[in-house]
Amino acid sequence: MSNSRRWFLRALTAAGGGIAVACRGTGRDAPAAARSLLGAPVDDYGERSPFERIARRVAQTTTPENSSSRTPLQDLHGMITPSSLHFERHHSGVPNLDPAAHTLMIHGLVERPLVFTVEELKRLPSVSRIYFLECSGNSATGWRPVPQPSVQAGHGLTSCSNWTGVPLSVLFKEVGVKPEGRWFVAEGADACKMARSIPIEKALDDALVAYGQNGEALRPEQGYPIRLLLPGWEGNSSVKWLRRLELVDSPSMTRDETSKYTDLMPDGRARQFTFLMEAKSLITRPSAGQKLSGPGFHEITGVAWSGSGAITRVEVSTDGGATWADATLQSPVLPKAHTRFTMPWRWEGSEVVLAVRCTDETGFVQPSRAELVTARGVNSNYHFNAIQGWKVQADGAVIDAAI
Repeated sequence: MSNSRRWFLRALTAAGGGIAVACRGTGRDAPAAARSLLGAPVDDYGERSPFERIARRVAQTTTPENSSSRTPLQDLHGMITPSSLHFERHHSGVPNLDPAAHTLMIHGLVERPLVFTVEELKRLPSVSRIYFLECSGNSATGWRPVPQPSVQAGHGLTSCSNWTGVPLSVLFKEVGVKPEGRWFVAEGADACKMARSIPIEKALDDALVAYGQNGEALRPEQGYPIRLLLPGWEGNSSVKWLRRLELVDSPSMTRDETSKYTDLMPDGRARQFTFLMEAKSLITRPSAGQKLSGPGFHEITGVAWSGSGAITRVEVSTDGGATWADATLQSPVLPKAHTRFTMPWRWEGSEVVLAVRCTDETGFVQPSRAELVTARGVNSNYHFNAIQGWKVQADGAVIDAAI
């Protein structure tokens, strides 16, 4: 018998009495030493460890009801965003709606106007789908570059959840959309009555009236008790606290789609109804605000997504875009969802610039900032999806780096 084996057996024998006492003692009759080994009792709702302190970054504004919070992308694993860390964007605060009193009215150019209760919606055929949601103003500082302290601060208005609800096509079949009903207006029950005009084709494709998120009910800040979800389209069009759908023959030019959510072009024209969120990717580790412990092996990881479908390729550069290497896509790779990518990397300790670009199933390649600005100018506040770089300094500190 080896010396290490003998040492292990002696240590096990010496500890045996204490282990037995800890196992036998339960509740108040257990010795104090044994009770100190017991963990917390079972609770009625799970909580994260007190050692985990990641949080959303809340925008400080003079009107908190018209504000946002950003997902801590640098701290997440995998592709799913916990519901409690999903980004928020509100225009008039979060309403407190009783699901027993809330209804969804569908009217306008339909054969049978109907009003659905939340319970009636839950009785209809449902689906669960994993989709990303991104604010069209995410990464907006890229148009007129301002260094950001973290990937969360600059790009945290995107999250990915497992959504459960009724396909909107099912509801429209129930009411019988008239041939001239080519658009619909979705209106929320918040104080500003957020409203957007949406082409009927999206309703017949993959739109949902969602009531579930990541296995439980929607959080109030995510639209409880029901919200519209338009996969792959700008977040504002997925109207929260949904109360009304009106079928119309043309866009209604609501306040929210005329005063904002348009892209001003260099020649003065405005691109309107630019719903699609194009292919985009971000390195989340290492990223700005972090510091490498030293030279040697590190894993580069992040997320990529596209409103046009699935991500087919992610390439990473460790020399500021001079050369590129394929990263590994983690399963599952789903259309219109965050896709986690990884790449092993050995840092030699010198200053480098990391960057990432992705390609989606349509063949669209994420553009450089120069390519994006050439096409759209710098007057927009929306739909910035250019390649993002991070500079790793010689001391291991990571900072924002436009490339």
